[in-house]
Amino acid sequence: MAGILFSSLIILFALGIPVAFSMGLASIFAMMDSGISLQVVIQRVFSSLDSFPLMAIPFFILAGNIMEYSGISQRLINLANSIVGRMTGGLGMVTVLTAMFFASISGSSAATTAAIGSILIPAMVKRGFPKPFSTSVQAVSGELGVIIPPSIPMIIFALSAGTAISIGDLFLAGIGPGLLISLSLMLVIYLVSKRNGYGQQVLSAEEQEAEAKMLSWQGRWDALRKAVLPLLMPVIILGGIYGGIFTPTEAAAVAVGYALVLGLFVYRTLNQTKIMEILRSSVLSTSVIMLIIGNAGLLGWVLTAEKVPSLVANWFVSISDSPIVFLLLVNLLLLLVGMFLETGASIVIIAPILTPVAMQFGIDPLHFGIIIIVNLAVGMVTPPIGVNLFVACQIAGLRIEQIMKAMLPFYLILIIDILLVTYLPQISLWLPSILK
Repeated sequence: MAGILFSSLIILFALGIPVAFSMGLASIFAMMDSGISLQVVIQRVFSSLDSFPLMAIPFFILAGNIMEYSGISQRLINLANSIVGRMTGGLGMVTVLTAMFFASISGSSAATTAAIGSILIPAMVKRGFPKPFSTSVQAVSGELGVIIPPSIPMIIFALSAGTAISIGDLFLAGIGPGLLISLSLMLVIYLVSKRNGYGQQVLSAEEQEAEAKMLSWQGRWDALRKAVLPLLMPVIILGGIYGGIFTPTEAAAVAVGYALVLGLFVYRTLNQTKIMEILRSSVLSTSVIMLIIGNAGLLGWVLTAEKVPSLVANWFVSISDSPIVFLLLVNLLLLLVGMFLETGASIVIIAPILTPVAMQFGIDPLHFGIIIIVNLAVGMVTPPIGVNLFVACQIAGLRIEQIMKAMLPFYLILIIDILLVTYLPQISLWLPSILK
């Protein structure tokens, strides 16, 4: 059955069948080969989706879309610009800092890239940054959307790993790696900009006056005052979860209510047309994720029936009994998988197989979850499937191959970040351990 399963998966992927349907069809072919009743298909798919914590996913998607359509992007950009705008490569750093802020609201990488890219890529080009570099900065910044909480892939991992992992703990564990990656990206932007003289386009007298006003202490205070309400959302989410006020799913519902209050009554930027578009976008995104989770649950059941997790564990142990070697192999595997599979699908396939193996090597499952998510986040900016590359290039009007040279220093620093997160577990675990 395992042979039929994996060969079917490879063929279906090669034919370009969507990941969710490929997993479902491959599982059905394997079950037919073994004579298992196809009634099990409906049972296992329904069982995979019959989970209260899964309700957090559509709520967080909806909350992020409401905040995006409420026009908060410019408020976050102004705040970031008031903090780092004066530095060499300042507008590039503004892109990273704004992505951090927006990531703490959206939970989605593509949403983060799209929401701020349409504003910042043209602004960077106007300021004297080459378009390929501006596009690459936006693409790599967008990956923070799944690392800094709240994060939809973290919820998927917590529900897929096959062991009791707190979604709230995962959210906290993502803060350290998120800050590390953000600072490292800013460092690269600073060094590249200083070396090549990026961002030194002379502004008009009016633009210089407006920028000076924004970068004054009064301007910084105004930017913070206008952005403080959106930035309270992650405080409410994490504070409520760890304060025992509500569960992660209830926190997601609270986030929707908070976003609606801001959009309808505080900023008054939402109308009927925008609300219908928000609902449409949220339903489509949720449907795709739920299809993947349901079919992945069926695939996981078939893999478990064939004892694939045990076989994988034995294979890793036969290579080496060192957790250092195991983590290195896992990183290589995840980087490869992230190049070809969507993040959610990768997690629901890999997490239930590798997490028990990691625990056998004495690796904290919380730390291992962050390793998986950080690796797959890098997959979002690697061809051929890198969704952030497609979104950023579409905004900039470029082809992916046109920005590959500008992406190279970012790939290098991201690999270094992966190794640091992998082999220095306290980067991920210090905050959850303090609060416990």
